[in-house]
Amino acid sequence: MSPYTLSMLLSSLAVGTITTLSSYHWFMAWMGLEINTLAIIPLMTKMHHPRATESATKYFLTQATASALILFSTIMNAWMTGEWTIMSMNHHMSTTILTIALAIKLGVAPFHLWLPDVLQGLNMITCLILSTWQKLAPMALLILTSHQLNPNLLIMMALASMIVGGWGGLNQTQTRKIMAYSSIAHLGWMTMIVPFAPNLALLALLIYIILTSSMFMTLMTLNSTNMNKLSTSWLKTPTLAAFTMITLMALGGLPPTSGFLPKWLILQEMTKQHLNALSTTMAMLALLSLFFYLRLSYTISMTSPPHISNSNLTWRKKNNLQIIPMMITLSAMLMPVTPTLLMMN
Repeated sequence: MSPYTLSMLLSSLAVGTITTLSSYHWFMAWMGLEINTLAIIPLMTKMHHPRATESATKYFLTQATASALILFSTIMNAWMTGEWTIMSMNHHMSTTILTIALAIKLGVAPFHLWLPDVLQGLNMITCLILSTWQKLAPMALLILTSHQLNPNLLIMMALASMIVGGWGGLNQTQTRKIMAYSSIAHLGWMTMIVPFAPNLALLALLIYIILTSSMFMTLMTLNSTNMNKLSTSWLKTPTLAAFTMITLMALGGLPPTSGFLPKWLILQEMTKQHLNALSTTMAMLALLSLFFYLRLSYTISMTSPPHISNSNLTWRKKNNLQIIPMMITLSAMLMPVTPTLLMMN
């Protein structure tokens, strides 16, 4: 792809997200989401492979459906109340349709089926954009309208996402599908806390983006698309493989890594709301996701092939991702800022 074309598409992605984040009128927010969708489609199809074309088609159809539902819900709300502003979604049918539309946009269960298949057909850098940047605009709309949405519907979708994200990733061998189910599980935690503490949902989104970015960048450097390739990483780059294990533990939410911070604060807030049974269920479901992160760590550290790998020697290639050490550091060491975050609340 031409550098000029790539820069134009990336600029369009940024413009679409910023338009949605800065708008107060529903039509402007919808237009930003559309720009976002149309800008990433050429990035998805640049591999010229049938799987990439299939992924782009699935992504386009699901996002078009979600955009149509958003437009339908906002028009219905404007018809009933005469208001187009984002903060004035007062009609219950409009808010229900909007919740479903944003869930489709994000890939929250039970509207998650497109996400693993779409990620499996893309290259790692496009998977990174799809798993991080593309979540910003829909999640911002979800947080902005959180006080008007049905909390029972959000809680049911969040629990379904945690179950699907945990169970779905258990039997996977492809790293992109594992990261897709990891994304579904993390979105479940964010969706769960949105009705009670939207600022914690924003914190969870920020830490999810840091962890997912560091993991995808590591997989790009190791050139690992499945667990067999991942098992040779210790022989090629032992230092990076060790730090990959730390990132995986952060994704699983083990202390004292950064991934423990949002889970701890979310469970604390849920117990403050006297939702003890729900908090216990969430903590138990987190163990499902932790299991497949531990399985990946075991694959990296304790399963080396009986002969020297004949794959490309990673340390002889020039590494263009100098940001990886900083991302891994953030993934492991954000816990000390917890008192500051609690003071800000």
